[in-house]
Amino acid sequence: MAVQGLLSVLNLGTLGIVFLGVVIGIIFGSIPGLTSTMGVALCLPLTFGMSPLNGIAMLIGLYVGGTSGGLISAILLKIPGTPSSVATTFDGGPMAENGEAGKALGIGIFYSFLGTVFSIVALIFIAPSLAKVALKFGPYEYFAICLFALTMIGSMVGDNLFKGLLSGAAGVTFSLFGIANIGGASRFTFGLTSMENGFSQLPVMIGLFAVSEVIRTGAEKVSQKGMIMKEADIHGFGISRKEFLEQFVNFIRSALIGIGIGILPGIGGATSNIVAYSVARQQSRYPEKFGTGIIDGLIASETSNNASIGGALIPMLTLGIPGDTVTAIMLGALTLHGITPGPMLFKNSGELVYGVFGAFIMATIVMLIVEYGGIRLFIKVLAVPKYILLPIVLVLCVVGTYGTNHNMFDVWSSLLFGVIGYFMAVHEFPKAPMILGFVLGQLVEENLVRGLMYANNNFWGFFESPIASVFMAVAAFMVLRTAVKQINTAFIKKETG
Repeated sequence: MAVQGLLSVLNLGTLGIVFLGVVIGIIFGSIPGLTSTMGVALCLPLTFGMSPLNGIAMLIGLYVGGTSGGLISAILLKIPGTPSSVATTFDGGPMAENGEAGKALGIGIFYSFLGTVFSIVALIFIAPSLAKVALKFGPYEYFAICLFALTMIGSMVGDNLFKGLLSGAAGVTFSLFGIANIGGASRFTFGLTSMENGFSQLPVMIGLFAVSEVIRTGAEKVSQKGMIMKEADIHGFGISRKEFLEQFVNFIRSALIGIGIGILPGIGGATSNIVAYSVARQQSRYPEKFGTGIIDGLIASETSNNASIGGALIPMLTLGIPGDTVTAIMLGALTLHGITPGPMLFKNSGELVYGVFGAFIMATIVMLIVEYGGIRLFIKVLAVPKYILLPIVLVLCVVGTYGTNHNMFDVWSSLLFGVIGYFMAVHEFPKAPMILGFVLGQLVEENLVRGLMYANNNFWGFFESPIASVFMAVAAFMVLRTAVKQINTAFIKKETG
């Protein structure tokens, strides 16, 4: 059954559909404002007339291509194409500015491929076991994990602890705008109906990275020429055998983070890439080089966000619980085709499941070929003068932001956060803590409230869970470690200054 399912995708019709899905996904992922979620949602009606395997194969191709495609604009424009590529801008952008756009793209594509392959292995061999563990997670465990992830802010604060923490606190605060999901309290709505749903993730990302970049460039003298490339050609994927071996631990660690976070519903690649980047920086022997254009951060981000694809598919297929927004749409597609995901799926539709695995493998290979073959074309974006390129980017951002919810409030939100992002750049406030705070703030609040309700308002109830206790202990350790490190750094600077 397994072999028949894997081989069922090896026909021209299915392969063509996978190829089309990957190409469309890369386009949606690489254009700021157009995410893989939007691509899957728009193409979902096209799958209704297809067989179940071909329909899911197309959506898998869109998912893989869209998640990986975000690295293109993240590296070339320092604007993440999708929320999953935010951390890619931190070192990928500086590498492009240093004339290493080709190398950055090659490494990003290569590790996107490896991260996806790693998650496929996890999906095929250990999906049921991993899903059963994740199913045991309740509000205690989710709160502890999200709290632990928030401690990663400490590794992003740079030289100024106050600015970093203030940025993270601002992100958490902005995530709480609107009507609370639990209790229905109205917060910071200022009497505006449009504020009741708060700020969406995409407009915030687009504003902080894309719109702010347009404003910053407009405030400076705009160059009439494109960026001059020092190195357009790369050998292989731009990484040597020595570098590959040196980055092996970083790769494995980031892939595990991506899979683990991908399994947890509602978190996904938008969080995993930042967490993996932060952990890589904390574990590095040269953390001060992160953000200047080194491959360590790029590898961590691109490995983890693509590994979260397989992670998100695990609970969807084995439990019928979507890991993120894309798998939620896929869950609907399977239902429309008369297939019910869950524990009995492997028994009742085993050949289809392994066909999905085969489509996942083929989509990953197609993604590698298409993106690597297009590197020289992608690099030509840098030759376009910014006064031409950035207005086009701004228009695409507005269209993409509006198209997500068909709401002008999202457009105004992106412009607001663009202004905020510009002033953060001018006054040297790091953006990464704000993004992490915004993504996790609401999750921390919701699971804290649920946990307190479950424990009759006794916080010590959280420590009854061994998993939650471990994560909170590690979170406390990380906070203390960061504080001691910052104090030592300040003391050394004072002594040497």
